[in-house]
Amino acid sequence: MSLVTEPVRIGILGDFNPEFRSHHATNDSLQHAARKLQLKVESAWLPTPSLLEPGAAATLDSFDGLWASAGSPYKSFDGMLKGIEFARVHDRPFLGTCGGFQYTLIECARNVLGVHDATTAEEDPHAKNIVIYPVACAVPNRDPKAPKLSGKVSQIRLRPGSYLAAYYGKETIEEEFFCNYELNPEFEWMAMEAGFPVVARGSKEECRAIESPAHLFYIATLFQPQLSSREDNPHPLIMAFVQHVADFRRKRLDDSILT
Repeated sequence: MSLVTEPVRIGILGDFNPEFRSHHATNDSLQHAARKLQLKVESAWLPTPSLLEPGAAATLDSFDGLWASAGSPYKSFDGMLKGIEFARVHDRPFLGTCGGFQYTLIECARNVLGVHDATTAEEDPHAKNIVIYPVACAVPNRDPKAPKLSGKVSQIRLRPGSYLAAYYGKETIEEEFFCNYELNPEFEWMAMEAGFPVVARGSKEECRAIESPAHLFYIATLFQPQLSSREDNPHPLIMAFVQHVADFRRKRLDDSILT
């Protein structure tokens, strides 16, 4: 088996904003995992408008893994969907967090189930098929200026036997959120129908994560694991993501040698 001596490349789908804590945390958490796994990881932000340009598919294909970042609304709604679609169709190791989770569900509804007008209330509050709608139950005692769902939330239950539970090594977790939108429960059937079962739920049964058993690694969470990753304690989900990205690159290198 060949060793990965060159850096593993991860493309981050999103519009980097230096004022967003989560964007810096995304970069940092990848390096936390890389050092723990003794890998070199290069990450690059891919602005959502660029994902609609000629040659975008070749750019996406140059990366070993893709992460749909937080930060909605994005500069290009369709660009974010294109990036997520590439990861799903080409079975590229994929992680979506916060807004990335929301758009993963929109992409699934539109391109897997054919609900072409599926959208988010943030994009069109008067649409017919609003798959992502405002958070129903705001977190108590939050800062008045913070999103409805913000800060650390405990008692998130992971589905026994899921990949997500295996990566955490437990079935109840605490994670940090920073968002105003979540999956409309009236459309939860879409995730199951498309092969993306719900694998994490909040205290009131809200969907907090989905995964695909049919892909190498395809997980999307409404919470942001990057916010709790630390240099001396890398986040287990991001560790798993980076390891799968490295495995994908190793296979890619092996296949290129054989051909």
